[in-house]
Amino acid sequence: MTWNVYLSGEIHSDWRKEIIKGVEIENLPVELSAPVTDHPASDNVGVDILGKEESDFWKDHKGGKINAIRTRTLIEKSDIVVVKFGDKYRQWNAAFDAGYATALGKKLIVMHPEEHTHALKEVDAAALAVAKTTEQVIEILKYVTEKK
Repeated sequence: MTWNVYLSGEIHSDWRKEIIKGVEIENLPVELSAPVTDHPASDNVGVDILGKEESDFWKDHKGGKINAIRTRTLIEKSDIVVVKFGDKYRQWNAAFDAGYATALGKKLIVMHPEEHTHALKEVDAAALAVAKTTEQVIEILKYVTEKK
């Protein structure tokens, strides 16, 4: 079986590359997917395709909906959703993805630093694992896919 794993969350660090590398090194039967992580492309997709908007609200509205086509489809097709919360910005999109995945009954792994534990207690309560590092996520994927 090939496991579909969706990597959601912050886009300001190399955590996805670390997981991709770990999955490759371990030769795990895992197919990884993610949202568009080019921040300007993601923010501007709506106006780039559908035309300019006078208001940032409508610009974000268009972009958010187009991004949701990809995000929702990949979460729906996933076996496991990994959501990383980082230190930069408030990651409402990551929290939404965690909630959406949970509502769909997807297996959820949450990753964040210790100092976010209190703020994310409800998200953590929905997760089947709460990791602090990419290495822990890779070990979880190794265990569940290879029974090791």
